Amino acid sequence: MGNGQHRSYEAAGSRPQSVTVRLVGGPTALLEIAGLRLLTDPTCDTLGFGFGAAQPLVADESRPIHAVLLSNHRHTDGLDGAGRRLFATVPMTLATATAADRLGRNATALPAWYHLTLDRPDGGWVKVTGVPVQYGPDGSEHVTARATGFTLTGADMPTVYISGGNTSLEIFTAVVERFGPVDLAVLPVDATRTPTRDGYPMLTADQAAEAATRLDARRVVPLPHGGSQLLTQGADTLRAVFARCAMGDRLTVLGTGEHCIVRTELPRIGLHVSASKPPPDDTYGADSTP
Repeated sequence: MGNGQHRSYEAAGSRPQSVTVRLVGGPTALLEIAGLRLLTDPTCDTLGFGFGAAQPLVADESRPIHAVLLSNHRHTDGLDGAGRRLFATVPMTLATATAADRLGRNATALPAWYHLTLDRPDGGWVKVTGVPVQYGPDGSEHVTARATGFTLTGADMPTVYISGGNTSLEIFTAVVERFGPVDLAVLPVDATRTPTRDGYPMLTADQAAEAATRLDARRVVPLPHGGSQLLTQGADTLRAVFARCAMGDRLTVLGTGEHCIVRTELPRIGLHVSASKPPPDDTYGADSTP
């Protein structure tokens, strides 16, 4: 099915499903959709409390992790030692082509704008689409690692966007053009400058508010990046910026172990389906970084 086309799914009589997002710490979040449990960027060592302390949040034999959504395998703020040990126990890890090649085992490449479908325990499904990521300002690509974001969509569930650390407004706009307004945006935020980049490598509070506006996000959950337990600019700064942009009611700042639930307001009778292959002008789709 070509880019921009739509496919309709009959949702009448089906029960709308909610999405629960729980902050494990740093860029690591646990998402649960009708029994399907997905973990982003496992970084338990880097967070400073060790995998043992995080284990009650993510490792439950009766409720296993079904897949890891790995944005970046090169830095410990994407996958550290404890995260790699967890990775070995999870049936599937979705990542860039380079990461899948290097990690092997159960890692599966999901290039930008390609998708696959995960079965849910309740008999439903979740479509996971890879989304390109640009770290930092334009022109900084040569000093940043290749990464990926994800969208989660389904006929009876909220639309979820996990940015993977993207800072490009053009990519945020592309997400909306392909999938429509986002119900839940999970955005790593960190206003720390680094000497090797002209600008901020991650979203600042102001940039996060702009991203949320572009995404028309109903709910925004910021993730403290870089292994810090606290957002660099602080929760108060984030709340003030979002309030100034008339989006204060859309922001949810979670503490470690805390969660929020996003529900579908009405059953979806139509679902935007992502392209089966990248469009010819896909600027960010190639995963050519060695």
